[in-house]
Amino acid sequence: MSVSIRSVLDAGSQAVTINVECHVSNGLPGIVIVGFANKAVDESKERIRSAFASSGLDLPRKRITINLAPADIPKDSTSFDLPIAVAILLASGQISNTPSTHTSFIGELGLDGSVRGVRGIIGKLLAGRKVDFRTFYVPIDNVRQALLVPGITVIPVKNIREIYLDLTNTSTLKRYSSDNTKHGSHAIQYTNDFKDVVGQKRAKRALEIAAAGGHNILMSGAPGTGKSMLAKALPSILPPMTPDEILEVTHLHSLADKNYEQIITERPFRSPHHSASEISIIGGGQHPRPGEISLAHRGILMFDEFPEFSRSTIEALRQPLEDNVISVSRARDNLRFPANFMLVATANPCPCGYYGTAKPCTCMPHTINKYHRKLSGPIIDRIDLYIDVDEVEHKSLLRSDTEEPSSDIQKRVIMARMHQQDRFKDNLKHNASLTNRDIKEYLQLTNEAEQLLNQAAKRLNISARSYMRVIKVAQTIADLSESDSIDTQHISEALQYRKPTLDLI
Repeated sequence: MSVSIRSVLDAGSQAVTINVECHVSNGLPGIVIVGFANKAVDESKERIRSAFASSGLDLPRKRITINLAPADIPKDSTSFDLPIAVAILLASGQISNTPSTHTSFIGELGLDGSVRGVRGIIGKLLAGRKVDFRTFYVPIDNVRQALLVPGITVIPVKNIREIYLDLTNTSTLKRYSSDNTKHGSHAIQYTNDFKDVVGQKRAKRALEIAAAGGHNILMSGAPGTGKSMLAKALPSILPPMTPDEILEVTHLHSLADKNYEQIITERPFRSPHHSASEISIIGGGQHPRPGEISLAHRGILMFDEFPEFSRSTIEALRQPLEDNVISVSRARDNLRFPANFMLVATANPCPCGYYGTAKPCTCMPHTINKYHRKLSGPIIDRIDLYIDVDEVEHKSLLRSDTEEPSSDIQKRVIMARMHQQDRFKDNLKHNASLTNRDIKEYLQLTNEAEQLLNQAAKRLNISARSYMRVIKVAQTIADLSESDSIDTQHISEALQYRKPTLDLI
């Protein structure tokens, strides 16, 4: 007898539908798994034997052949344990109710018959929904993530025995509709707040603009001026994540993190050390997983001491900064991970950090030049805002003067984002992500503003990419001032942030 049970397989940020076919025939007892399965999948034979024995289920003393179709796609997930077990139960006649073709089974079996959580459950459910799956049997550990996916019915499972009883109508497992489940975001307490940063009005203004439009920013200054502190306070003024963003971010983190059952409700803030490998930053590996730039999706990627990173790592940012995705090409596969993040970079004026300050610089001229050259022209063009972070007078550090708290700045940022949502009719689109076509369609410059921009572009010799990025920044400034069009004052302020602070060009 041959039967087929359906499941899904992760393929990076996407997934593939898999038919788990089972054929029971006369012959030497044993389980054979075919269909390009790796060792983790092949070992499911032993887990299934022990799980059946522990659960009081009969494993047929016949030849059991399992085929994972399509057979030309590598299978490397333990989530096939559950569909293989159900296919064996169905093919051996132990259950008579054939699951609907709109039903999928996902889960890893323990030796005691328990069903354990699996990695990347959201991607599997989204892929299954695209091919008209509506009901999913999932491990109970994955239920909270599964209910983030709208338009499906989720059946949580603790052990294989529960599925057997459910499919034989002996007892019924609870069904949960994801449409009726709310996952509100809780109040987030941030460790760093803008009220803790003394002074730095201009830097705070630049970060407010960056947050309002999703722009990339580079802060330069001597050591100890507060660059890192400002960058770490940036999440406190960003808008809360929407349900769609929570779904995206949680899925990406479940593919890479060890705690792949948790739901991510805070915007990511990733700050890799400059000694991190290129693969850890961009993603990949033998079994490709998202890197730091994808784990920062919908959040912030902070590169502290930007020029200290390797040249190849810095240049790898070109594609994600322009296209908001990263392509990971390997011999077996070509994967694309989303990478729509804000780049927040910091840099010193020289390797020792004191060039141009009151303290003596110990760097040789050629060393300073080499340090600056680590950032190429294409990378510079992709950064929207440059700001100098000046030193603060010591006597002001302990003042009790009240600085503006992040909560007040966040209100202005949220209001600016709402203007963008109304303009673009898209909750996930902001000014920094606009294409040239979008700029021509949605943004309005006054004649005076356009004339000023053209004159400045000619005098400053800025590139075409920088020209368009100045318009994006100016639009964000206009949104913060609740202006319907881009005027000269918006262009003037945007141009101030285009001047490279490190004399890199």
